[in-house]
Amino acid sequence: MQKRRILIMGAAGRDFHNFNVLYRENESVEVVAFTATQIPDIEGRVYPTELAGKLYPAGIPIHAEDELPRLIKDLKVDEVIFSYSDVKHTYVMHKASEVIACGATFSMLGAAQTMVKSTKPVVAVCAVRTGVGKSQTTRRVCDILKNMGKSVVAIRHPMPYGDLAAQACQRFATYADLDYHKCTIEEREEYEPHIDRGVIVYAGVDYERILREAEKEADVIVWDGGNNDTPFYAPDVHITLVDPHRPGHEILYHPGEANLRMADVIVINKIDTANSEGISIVRESIVKVNPEAIVIDGASPIFVEDMDLIRGKRVLIIEDGPTLTHGEMAYGAGVVAAKKFGAAELVDARPYAVGTIKATYEKYNHMGALLPAMGYGDKQISELEQTIDSIPCDTVLIATPIDLRRVLKITKPTTRVRYELQEIGMPTLTDVLKRLK
Repeated sequence: MQKRRILIMGAAGRDFHNFNVLYRENESVEVVAFTATQIPDIEGRVYPTELAGKLYPAGIPIHAEDELPRLIKDLKVDEVIFSYSDVKHTYVMHKASEVIACGATFSMLGAAQTMVKSTKPVVAVCAVRTGVGKSQTTRRVCDILKNMGKSVVAIRHPMPYGDLAAQACQRFATYADLDYHKCTIEEREEYEPHIDRGVIVYAGVDYERILREAEKEADVIVWDGGNNDTPFYAPDVHITLVDPHRPGHEILYHPGEANLRMADVIVINKIDTANSEGISIVRESIVKVNPEAIVIDGASPIFVEDMDLIRGKRVLIIEDGPTLTHGEMAYGAGVVAAKKFGAAELVDARPYAVGTIKATYEKYNHMGALLPAMGYGDKQISELEQTIDSIPCDTVLIATPIDLRRVLKITKPTTRVRYELQEIGMPTLTDVLKRLK
């Protein structure tokens, strides 16, 4: 029987997981290529044979997504499987139309098909969009479980930007582990806050192998989802965050709407800074698509190191990169803090951007004056430093999940804004998590 020829559209995360779970040892199909988008410098590489398995002794090539029509034709592709996240429903269907017009079948895998079952209880924290506050909610969940006497291991959604074979299964318990694995800024933003709390983090590429290693030292697994993807593991408690600052997005993006519909618990975050109309729209969406879910109201209060470095100053704000880029946020905690504490001016970073930082502004032109903390490699980190150094400002306000001063050389005065999840009223996450066996 002739093998069905498959191409997987991805962004160096969900695509690799789908392959590992469903196709690595499936002799009835041949995965002829991956395509990549969203993340820089992924295309042109190869998914290595160490991960691809014995059916793929030469590995699997990774191409840029804009080559898709040519690849379908040249590689005689029968089926294209869409495997990335945080995109509009209309975007998905435009891609489907492109694939269908080229003569291939367009497919999307169900969440349950790719969830690995754990031997330990799993709490999954997901979101409908990037930048809702998922990471701070994950930290809150870990704190509650530890206070319940549980040994907790967090497993983070993949960010494999380096040597894929070397990153198959990574364990992070100290800052030295971050240096050893040559973590990018984005990776550090997700791992460091867990390490600061004494929570071990696993991540990588082969998520069944990762799970089995994590189970050896955990009473409970916490899936720290990223990019509004669905969980890689079958959850015992599925928590999904929604954002009243982006009302309506909870039913307009893939696979965020799926997370909304699947959730056992829905957290409406940022109620303290959102307007009443946005909150009402989000509540209406929940009632419409998942009325049985437990709803928790949440706030994200901010904490600033030194208010005097903001008041009356010309302030450059550095926000979390993915939240600004494909998360499409035009502002974040840094803007809230700058306005709250009386900044005289928010300095526009765009005229001073260089290299890939400048290219990021060209691709994501909604970001305005804010500077995204892009740092996917040494070159981009250097360009981020050059950009900051050339901007005429009094203060650099760091509004990223980690202290960028540990990664970047910043010569200007700096202060940092931090934020944590705070539940409002009842029920709380503690009430929910007490039900875990």
